[in-house]
Amino acid sequence: MKIAFIGTGVMGTGIINNFLKAGQTVTVFNRTKAHAQKVLDQSAVWADSAAEATIGQDVVFTMVGYPKDVEETYFGDQGIFKQAKAGQILIDMTTSTPTLAAKIAATGKEKKIGVLDAPVSGGDIGARDGKLTTMVGGDRAAYDKALPLLQIVSKKVNYFGEAGKGQHAKMANQIMIASTMLGLAEWLTYAKTAGLDLQETLDTLSAGGADNWSMEAYAPRILAGDFKPGFYAKHILKDLRIALDEAKKMNLDLPATALAERSYAKLAEEKGLGDLGTQAIVKLWSQWA
Repeated sequence: MKIAFIGTGVMGTGIINNFLKAGQTVTVFNRTKAHAQKVLDQSAVWADSAAEATIGQDVVFTMVGYPKDVEETYFGDQGIFKQAKAGQILIDMTTSTPTLAAKIAATGKEKKIGVLDAPVSGGDIGARDGKLTTMVGGDRAAYDKALPLLQIVSKKVNYFGEAGKGQHAKMANQIMIASTMLGLAEWLTYAKTAGLDLQETLDTLSAGGADNWSMEAYAPRILAGDFKPGFYAKHILKDLRIALDEAKKMNLDLPATALAERSYAKLAEEKGLGDLGTQAIVKLWSQWA
């Protein structure tokens, strides 16, 4: 199938490269062309807008920063719906709101276009290695057609139902990750303050009941002083705010998620470190400043 991919950030780049390695033809657009150079060097084709990238494609993927960016990408003057035609499939991999996913799906249905919300988990490493976990909502027929493409970049793909359900599943994922990231920051800070050898402590905890994906992915980076974003701190903050907003609609109280939101707000907004990776949460403690 002919593919367009809108958004060549850290995650998008890894996904696009895996499509290219699998022999797919990929046309790309990004607001800043220089940020697409890594995939252009691997034979991706440039388009000057999301609308232009959409022309003649079988499947159009999007993976941008915030819900407002998703809205502009689909509904803007140079957006996807300016050129999308019946029979195409549109797949938003951005972590966005269930409400916006439903809006895009409704517009797609009017135009006889299949729409899926398909946010992913696995960070930059999962995107690079083609081992993402993909959570999908939307049109079932579109899902069945797109599944072979999703499997190229995923170790696991799950269909959850109607439009927005993929985003709800991703919120559940982010709720869990945010809590484990706080736990990671606190045990590292505790162990450092107590004078423990941090690598030895990490090796020990990884062999026991404390082991988890966040620790495996991010503790080595913290110990190496590597705070480059595999996933931006400002983006986990965005996700947590979406989760809390959705929880409010369902009359749910999520105190641990609220604590994580306040912590990442302090990191990203008070300390101005939102462009670092989520592992920079340790910098809330003076031991890591």
